[in-house]
Amino acid sequence: MDMEARIYEVLRKYWGYEEFRSVQKEIILSVLNGHDMLALMPTGGGKSLTYQVPTLVREGLCIVVTPLIALMKDQVDRLRRLGINAVAIHSGLTRRQIDIALDNCVYGDVKFLYIAPERLATDIFQARMLRMKISLLAVDEAHCISQWGYDFRPHYLRIGEVRDLLPDVPVLALTASATDLVQRDIMENLHFAEGRVIRSSFARPNLSYSVRHTDDKEGQLLRVLRNVEGSGIVYMRSREACEQLAQRLCIEGFTATAYHGGLPHAERSIRQEEWIQGKVRVIVATNAFGMGIDKPDVRFVVHFSMCDSLENYYQEAGRAGRDGKRAYALLLVASDDERRIVDHFKQEFPPLDHVKDIYERLFNYLQMPIGEGQGTSHPFNIFDFCAREHLYEGVVSCAIKLLQLNGYLTLTDAREHPARILFTVSRDDLYKLRLRHEDLDPFLRTLLRLYNGVFTDFQPINEGEIATWCGYTVEHVRELMRRLWQLRVIRYIPSNALPLLTLHEERLPRASLYIAPETYLRRKELMYERFDQMLQYSTNEEQCRSQLLEEHFGVKGSKPCGICDLCLARRRSQKAEAKDPLAEEILQHLAEGPCDLYRLGSELSGSPERIAAVVEELIRSGKAITTDNGELKIRS
Repeated sequence: MDMEARIYEVLRKYWGYEEFRSVQKEIILSVLNGHDMLALMPTGGGKSLTYQVPTLVREGLCIVVTPLIALMKDQVDRLRRLGINAVAIHSGLTRRQIDIALDNCVYGDVKFLYIAPERLATDIFQARMLRMKISLLAVDEAHCISQWGYDFRPHYLRIGEVRDLLPDVPVLALTASATDLVQRDIMENLHFAEGRVIRSSFARPNLSYSVRHTDDKEGQLLRVLRNVEGSGIVYMRSREACEQLAQRLCIEGFTATAYHGGLPHAERSIRQEEWIQGKVRVIVATNAFGMGIDKPDVRFVVHFSMCDSLENYYQEAGRAGRDGKRAYALLLVASDDERRIVDHFKQEFPPLDHVKDIYERLFNYLQMPIGEGQGTSHPFNIFDFCAREHLYEGVVSCAIKLLQLNGYLTLTDAREHPARILFTVSRDDLYKLRLRHEDLDPFLRTLLRLYNGVFTDFQPINEGEIATWCGYTVEHVRELMRRLWQLRVIRYIPSNALPLLTLHEERLPRASLYIAPETYLRRKELMYERFDQMLQYSTNEEQCRSQLLEEHFGVKGSKPCGICDLCLARRRSQKAEAKDPLAEEILQHLAEGPCDLYRLGSELSGSPERIAAVVEELIRSGKAITTDNGELKIRS
């Protein structure tokens, strides 16, 4: 059986489909032929099949790198329901659970290993990885590897190290949006042997894009809610604004809830699930919401606040209408939006002296003196830090990203983290302590029996597992951990759902902190370039909006969508003109050559006001233009 027949057999066996969508088959065959590939596929375009099918055709497993734990769990559950063995490794697992999962990848029949990018650089993973039979390395959200992209994540750069350890394994990089600059950066950072890019159509034929210029955004939103059935997302910039708007929508009689990074993890999960299940119609959210959300019947996405880039806008708007039915993406633009966002950018790129000031405050917050901290990890609540230090969150986020780019630290996304411990005394000193504190001896012996490596690095622990072995309650285990911490025997990080701040270097004196100019100046320049493209989209009144978005992502020769606000306005105008004999009469006159308005008024029937109105409509619709000397002529 040839390769093409085999991929169709797998498609039918596991998914029940007879045909591949768009460029799926082309990508799969290229990967099976051993080529590195960058695939640009819009949200909901079936990216997962492009690495799942070739993996099932061949021996070996596929490593899938993705930053989203929720997506990992969802994909693993789906594959297992199909009878395909898959595992996920993330920070929510204990050391023992990770060991078992990796052993299954080495010795078992696992076909898919999902892993977060920050886990790739660990010694435990790389040692086991070299013993696995790997057929493919798939990198999801690949734009995150480019520092020139809109969503750069420094730990993605570690994927290049893994690629070097697997020189004969093809790489499939997947993203929904990447400009030419970002595409080149992705392929360079992933060490592609040759530059191969496959681009799916970025057109969404069922999604109607619109822009409304108004200072009454709330009124426009209410019109959408009253005229468009089904569930939707409203994007805003600030947490407070999300809460306030959600409350006002509830007062107006709509079921609505707010979603943002300032909510506790459990509360976010509950609100998200209520919206997915249809118990809540509208979710008002910051851009913290959306990645990995699989809700096909979203009928509208309204941007109450303008995005920073077209890439971001396309991603967020594209969450509407994944079921293929008509959906709407509306951008609301107020007269002062541009000024507000430019002011926001200025705050997010503070002077370098201010970045150094935040660096010092950060280490003081962590109670870390100069010369210490290298290799340690700490739960980090950015909102608490900003409140204590009276700092703006955007400025702090920018400073932390610059510190990440320069290799000083890494801040992971918010997720469930297990408790962690590190012994700060030697084994000999620990033995003496056990003799002095006999009541702690059974507890300490259990810790040492269950967990390895606790004298050299922070190790994740399962407090429930320890409680079971000791016969204690989980709360008593935590009390004993805190007691050992007070005795300076261990460093203890309780389980939490906060981001984790990992320090790669010891704390430096302020004068020794160096921020490379390219990580600051070039990023600032690109940020303004991307926003300028967003502004051009919002002020465009001529070109089809879908066409403009496709051209932004390098698609040539795209056709007007026919359903965006500008296409619909043009169609209405053409219909009106077709029924208007005066418009036809004017066009007939202009076919003989340019003509001024005075002459038109004298040669045509109709009032000057009526003639002027029709001429204005002909110019607006692009059928006629004015020359430099003020005459009217047909647009060639």
